[in-house]
Amino acid sequence: MRFSANLSFLFKDVPFDERFRRAADAGFAGVEFMWPGLDQIDAVSCAVAETELEVALFNFDAGDMAAGDRGLAGDPDRREQFRANVPVALELAARIGCPRLNALVGVHRVGLAVEAQLEVARENVAWAAEQARAQGATVVIEPVNSQQNGPYLLDTTAKAISFLDSVGAENVALQYDVYHMQRMEGNLAETITRLLPRIGHVQIADPPGRGEPGTGEVNYGFVLGLLESSGYGGWVGLEYNPTTPTTEESFGWMKELGYA
Repeated sequence: MRFSANLSFLFKDVPFDERFRRAADAGFAGVEFMWPGLDQIDAVSCAVAETELEVALFNFDAGDMAAGDRGLAGDPDRREQFRANVPVALELAARIGCPRLNALVGVHRVGLAVEAQLEVARENVAWAAEQARAQGATVVIEPVNSQQNGPYLLDTTAKAISFLDSVGAENVALQYDVYHMQRMEGNLAETITRLLPRIGHVQIADPPGRGEPGTGEVNYGFVLGLLESSGYGGWVGLEYNPTTPTTEESFGWMKELGYA
């Protein structure tokens, strides 16, 4: 099992560019993160080169997350903002050797038809996937829970798979976040097993508090064992908020489950 440290959630006691070294020192071979911002591109490139970490995934620009944005792809008024970010993000991905980028589609806007927004998202994602194909990169689509994130356009695996099918691009895959899908639909074993051929990346946290495995309701010994026994060979991103005084202390679950 390959675990990647999500640097937008972990090691937050130090500046973003210093988190790469912290992850490497903690024994990780891979990392992932949300869109780092234009001002961090050079620092990220240098940090990856210095630590020799593999970047499993990062997000396209998703807007102002603190203000409630959850992606730009499905917002017709921000089409140009999304498309302006795609070549910049792909250039960064090429520089640091990242093969996957997460395109968050966003929330339903009052006054707009959901299907109209999804059509905008389809066009934007298909366009991004075409650009990504040239460098062998994959675009992943993540269903996100609508209990905490507002009326997210794709808040279940069924909606996300329907969206993937409608885009119809070979290099567009599902990002399966166990935390979000446990909150929205449960039935993790059946869903993971059935959708495994479509899954390009996995992320984990323990609901309801979004802490590390062992702090909530998911049996992660079972879930991670299922991924292994089913032949999942990708990364598992640790996208959780540590409940411990330091991020490093939150990794005790890995030892308990036999992964460290």
